[in-house]
Amino acid sequence: MNGPGPLGDFLRARRTRLRPADVGLRQLGPRRRVAGLRREEVAQLAGVSVSYYTRLEQGLSRGASAEVLDAIARALLLGDHEREHLDRLADAARHAPRVRRPRPERLTDGTRDLLRALDGVPTVVLGRRTDVLAWNALGHALLAGHLDRDSPDDPARRPNLNRMLFLDAHTRELYADWPRKARTVVGNLRAAVGRHPEDRLLAELIGELTMNSPEFVALWADHRVAPCDTDAHRLHHPVVGELLVTQQLLSIAAAPEQALVVHTAPAGSPTEQALALLRRAGELGSASRRAAGPVGSVSSITSVGSVGPVGAGRP
Repeated sequence: MNGPGPLGDFLRARRTRLRPADVGLRQLGPRRRVAGLRREEVAQLAGVSVSYYTRLEQGLSRGASAEVLDAIARALLLGDHEREHLDRLADAARHAPRVRRPRPERLTDGTRDLLRALDGVPTVVLGRRTDVLAWNALGHALLAGHLDRDSPDDPARRPNLNRMLFLDAHTRELYADWPRKARTVVGNLRAAVGRHPEDRLLAELIGELTMNSPEFVALWADHRVAPCDTDAHRLHHPVVGELLVTQQLLSIAAAPEQALVVHTAPAGSPTEQALALLRRAGELGSASRRAAGPVGSVSSITSVGSVGPVGAGRP
């Protein structure tokens, strides 16, 4: 094995986040030279030998039992999601990964029917690596009107939620609290890596983001595992202005590794009215394209009732 691996990285990251006072230890002796708990302190709290814990953290031991993992999880004060992540990493360390050629993800007919039925709700279908497998017209207009609406149909051109958030200026400007959104998607990505440690395309995505985004590097190094099923976000939309939407992640029974992301707003709220205007803008844009040939994306439409101006400085 080269290096400690994902399990060792995770244990070390969680250890360095804790102070002795967090786990009921008194700080004695000279001033500590390293942040967080020492390996021997974690071993003491977990009731295992220092040499065994050190080997586990260094990636030299793969056979940790469920009882040992329970003890280490308690020692490191892991939450439920982090404990599940620890179990997945330990299980992956026990088995040599099977290298398989990734197959392009596909939508079932039932998912396409569901997406069509949600025509009035901005909806996106995400794959296991947060690739955009499909979006309805309103989902595209809300999140990525500057991108080709048909791009999810081609596996080679599919947008990726993480790539958009860290490397696309339009998406960065869309979220009013970009740092919080970034922490959320990285937490989800960390969980995905725990479920699919052998996924070559997932590793390539992480490598690309690491090479091109210092913000991603900092968040990834934190090793937070924080899946988020529901969250509210304030958006600065270039066509309809300020929006406050609730993003909900819904699992798809026929495709467990895919999920629907739906965006809703309270009935009668300004955001609901703005989404109705955005939908109308898209319908007018489609009618114009049918009548006069190809034109710009929905983000170029600037006059639909009280839709509002396009955001300044956007290309």
